[in-house]
Parts: sequence; structure tokens; C-alpha cells
Amino acid sequence: MRALVVEDELKMAALLRRGLLEEGYAVDVVPNGSEAVVRASATEYDAIVLDVMLPGMDGFEVCRRLRGIGVWSPVIMLTARDAVADRVAGLDLGADDYLTKPFSFAELLARLRALVRRGPVERPPVLEVGSLRLDPTTREVWRGEAEIDLSAKEFALLETLMCRTGQVVSRFDLLEHAWDYAYENRSNVVDVYIRYLREKIDRPFGVSSIETIRGAGYRLRKDGGV
Repeated sequence: MRALVVEDELKMAALLRRGLLEEGYAVDVVPNGSEAVVRASATEYDAIVLDVMLPGMDGFEVCRRLRGIGVWSPVIMLTARDAVADRVAGLDLGADDYLTKPFSFAELLARLRALVRRGPVERPPVLEVGSLRLDPTTREVWRGEAEIDLSAKEFALLETLMCRTGQVVSRFDLLEHAWDYAYENRSNVVDVYIRYLREKIDRPFGVSSIETIRGAGYRLRKDGGV
């Protein structure tokens, strides 16, 4: 999954980025509201972690502007403020959740998972396509009863495909959801990792679940290959 972190405090931003990367997220970080609006309007994020106390445009205004231009990525707001009026203001402006600093990173992850599951469309806690199952919470994948060990990037690609089962997903969209802007070798990395994924979820089981759509991208079959 891909997340945007909007945080001007460098130490906090670095901690959030490192923690989310370790959980398999692709993470972009911006230090102010203006950049957040530009980035979020140009990129489809699965979640936005938004600090309220930002220089210039605060988090409330960022959220208001995002919703105003039709950006509906789930937003969780972070702030040192704990007044009820501030929480109400953030939620009324379109935020999906609210977390007061200091907070437990484990709680942030749990709240992000809940928001990503809902997204624009309600998602089940465990994704199932045919005999394929993926649990975003435990980061486990199975084909039938066999557990499959995937790298963070392989997991991110499969999760993106399973969330869009039966739809053609372009290489660009797959790249956007699994790699951040700091990644430089963006030429054929998606094709390489799709090949890795097929070697783990398909070939050992004698099935073919990921279809190549020439000139368009990839599609996960609705029956999961079985």
C-alpha cells in the first residue's frame, strides 16, 4: 500500500517513514500543506497521515482542500491537541480518524489498516480470490492451505491486484502503489517482480492467476487461477 506522510518535524517524519517502510508501505513524505495538496491530487494514495500543526496551511485546511478537489484517500490526522473541538473540526472537514500525540505506533498501524480496508469501497479484513488468501494485518498469504512467503514488494503488488480483481491494472499504477518517488530504477521493475510473484503463487501450484494484458498491464483472474 502507498501512504503519504505530511509532517514538518523532521525526526517524527523520519520515524514514521521508517516504521511504515518496515511494514511494507511505499511512503512519500512532505513537510507542508501546500506540497501535500499537490502530491495527493496527482497520486492515488491508500492512506494519508496528516499532522495538524503545519507551517502555513494547517492540517485542517489541507483536509478541507483535498476533499474539495475530490481526493478521497483515507486521512488520519495527528496532533498534540486533544480538545474535543479540534477532533470534531478535523472529522467535520473530512478526516477519517484522529490520533493524539504521543501515540503508539502499533495503534497507528491498526488504524491505518482499518482505514485502508474501508477505502472508497468497504474491503474485507482478509482478501480472498479463488484459493488465494491475503491477510493485510498479519501480512500472510496462502494458496489453499499452503502458506507462501513473499517479500514486502511482492506482497504490495499482490495486495494491489487482489483489491482490483478482474480489472486491468497498469504498470504505472502498480509502480505507484509499491515504490516511492525515491526509487530510481523504475524501468522494468514491475515486470521483474510480477515474474517473482508468479514463481511463488502460481507455478508451484500449476495455475496461472496473473494475466498479462499486452500494452495495458496485468490482471488478476476472478477465479484466482483455479
